[in-house]
Order: sequence, then structure tokens, then C-alpha cells
Amino acid sequence: MKKRINTFFKYGTLLGTLGFIISTIIQIYSRFFMEKPPSWTEEASRFFFIYAVSFAAGLAMKDKSYVFFDGLYNTFSDSFKPKLTLFINIITSFLFITFTIYSLKFVILGIPEKSPSMEIPMAIGFASMTLMGISITYYSIIDLIKNIKRK
Repeated sequence: MKKRINTFFKYGTLLGTLGFIISTIIQIYSRFFMEKPPSWTEEASRFFFIYAVSFAAGLAMKDKSYVFFDGLYNTFSDSFKPKLTLFINIITSFLFITFTIYSLKFVILGIPEKSPSMEIPMAIGFASMTLMGISITYYSIIDLIKNIKRK
């Protein structure tokens, strides 16, 4: 199950990035070689970029690729470091559970709104926040469980 979830987030990141690159290339090409560039390319690039970041956020949490203050962390004693790591995982999990709950309310607010040029419901764009919250929460809880089992 974990492998499938990892694969889902990896392919989501890949597709979001490829979509961003392709829509940006179309946008650049059309500005130089077309009379009128299509208006949807800028908005599509934005959606693809947002989703690429949302899919990648959980993977960054899994790989511990976020900012980490090694200098400060290494000043603590070896007996305190596991406690600090556990505390950070608990706070991160709580923060992103809360974030995910409130992002769902934001998605609901975006259902009647339409994007300006593509005219798709803004809930689609806003759902990227829910996706990011779920992915970070998932990997944060996995790390929290690993740290609890180590004790």
C-alpha cells in the first residue's frame, strides 16, 4: 500500500511538472509565432505548477527534504534529539490535519466559482491544498509511528 501511495505522488509530481513545462512552452511559442496567444496557457501553467508542488510536498516530507537546522539540532544532547523529533512530528501532524480540514471548506467555497480563462470550477485548483495537506499528514504520521516504535 505504501508503495502505491509513493508511486501515486511520484507520478502526480511528474505529470504536474510535465504539464507545467508543456503549457509554458506553448505559451512562449504562441507569443512569438502566433497573432494572438491562447489565454488558457497562463492559467493552465499555474494549475500544473500548483499541483506539481502539492504532489511533491509529501514526498519532500518523506525524504526529509524540508529545511532542517542541523547546526541548531546538533547542539542538543543525543538523549534530547529523539524527544525533539517526536515533538516536531506531533506538531507537524496536528498542523497539517488542521490544514487539511480547513482546506476542504475552501474547496467547497470554490465549487461555484469559475476560473477566468479556462472556466473550470476553482474547487479543482483549491483541491491542491487538500492534496498537499493529506500527503504531508500521511508521511508525517508514518514518521511519527516510526519514532514511537524506536522507543
